[in-house]
Parts: sequence; C-alpha cells; structure tokens
Amino acid sequence: MSRVHDALRRAGSDPDAAQVPARSGVAAAPSPPVPAFVPGPPAEPPGAQEGLLARISEVPFNPSPEALLIDPEHPYEAPTEEFRSLRTRLNHLQSLQPIHNVVITSASPTEGKSFSAVNLALAQAQLSGNPTLLADFDLRRPVLHSIFRMPRTPGVTDFLLGRAQLHEVIRRVAGTNLYILPAGEAVLNPLELLNLPDVKRLLDDLPSSFHWVILDSPPLLFAADANLLSTLCHGTILVVRVGATTVDSVTRAMQSLCQNNVLGIVVNGARRGELYSKYSYYNSYYQNQDASDDKSEPASGAGQ
Repeated sequence: MSRVHDALRRAGSDPDAAQVPARSGVAAAPSPPVPAFVPGPPAEPPGAQEGLLARISEVPFNPSPEALLIDPEHPYEAPTEEFRSLRTRLNHLQSLQPIHNVVITSASPTEGKSFSAVNLALAQAQLSGNPTLLADFDLRRPVLHSIFRMPRTPGVTDFLLGRAQLHEVIRRVAGTNLYILPAGEAVLNPLELLNLPDVKRLLDDLPSSFHWVILDSPPLLFAADANLLSTLCHGTILVVRVGATTVDSVTRAMQSLCQNNVLGIVVNGARRGELYSKYSYYNSYYQNQDASDDKSEPASGAGQ
C-alpha cells in the first residue's frame, strides 16, 4: 500500500513520530491534464491576518498550459484524491502539534518537488478559511512564477534585500485562499541570503497570517539551501521518483539534513494502473449516479 496515508502513517498516529523519517511512500499523481481551478471559499482573515492579507494585490488564475495541476472538478480521480489525502494527514498532524511551514524538496532535480508543492498548496487552498502561501525558495532555478504566469519580481529576494515590503511581494490568486510568493530577482549568493536573520523572522511570522506556508526549495544533494531551510521550518517532505531516485541518493539526502524533522516521503511517478485501481469502484459509482440523474431530469420536467 504505497499511498499518501501510508507515507505519513507513523507521523499521524504518534505525535512524536513527526521527528522520525517516514519509511513508507506516497504514490503521487501521473501527469494530469491542465484543469480549471475551482477554489474553496476565500478566507475571512481574523486578527493578525487582517493587516497583511488585506493589502495583498490579486492576480488572475492563469496557469501555464504545461502546468500539471490537480483538477478539483473531478475530486474522485486518483491524482486529486492523492493530494487531498496528503492534505488530510498534514492537517491532522497540525492538530497534534504546531506545524505551519513545510519544506518540499528532493534528493536530485526532476523528481517532482515543484509539482508536489504546487498541488499540495492547491489542495489546501480549496478548504474554506484555510489561507495557504506557496513560496518559491528555490532561488537558483525558480519555476512558480512560470507555472502561474506572473512576474518573478518583486519576490523573496527583493523583500530580504529591503527593496520591497512583504505585502508587495505576495500575490493572491483572485477569489481563492491561495497566495503566491515568487522567488524575486536573481542573486549571486542564494545561500548567503538565506542565512540572514530576516529569513528566520519571516518564516516565524508568516504562520500568523497563513494556516499553511509551503516552500519549494532546491534539491538536497545539489545545494545546501534546502538543508538550511529545513532547520528553519516545522517539517520537511521528501519527494522521490519511481525509476529515477536511487536508494543511495535518498540515504545521502536524509543524512544531509541538519535536523531530523522529515514528515514523510512522496513517491512520484507511480504507474497509472497502480494508482487508479483503488478508485475504480468509486468512479464507476459516481458516474452511474450522474447518468441516472441525467436520465431522470427530462422525466421530471415532463411531469410538471
């Protein structure tokens, strides 16, 4: 059973288990079609949220045609259900201990860390009253601004360098609970910038405005950025890819972490047959229900 709830089972069943690397995997989605995003109701920000969230400008939801996003209009399809399951486990974990910011990383490039970060943020943002910030802390090869087709600047680096205020670097996807913090202007020394005390203060302050802060970071074995960010955040999720990630690279990636706060492992690139099998019954059930409703509607109208 390589599924989302298995990957975080130990962390979810025992509050102390969040400090132990998960041993089981998460079968993440194959490449789904690009859907239209159907968000949850926008949050009504209480208290400390009002000052920041009220000043953030909005952008339309206009993802790249190549973006691989879950489809909330088809919640019973396997890709969407997997990320909803991951969301459920993380929200349960949050109810047990203060976990509000999470680093999404991988051992090597092209394993699906950005894909997982974006879709987890989309799944979280579908919940009412759940403002979610998706932040691009991969300052070396940022992609979030390309996925959402928005300006890269101002962003993280501009804020840390004092060139922009916090509300100026965050964008809200119009009518949703999803907020995007792009990487900002390119810098020559990303690691030195992330070592600034302002980074820790930023990550400590953001949970007062957002229920979840999800960071996309560089791979662990190619830069020390993710190692540093993992020490500043409440938890780390490691993404591995079936047929690409080796046991040796996962072992070295885990050993490279300065802090043992791995919440779980997302296994990306599962075969379609394995992923879809457990949903076939539910899909057929709801499809039959929809077909029955469609047939009953004309008869109902004729009766009137």
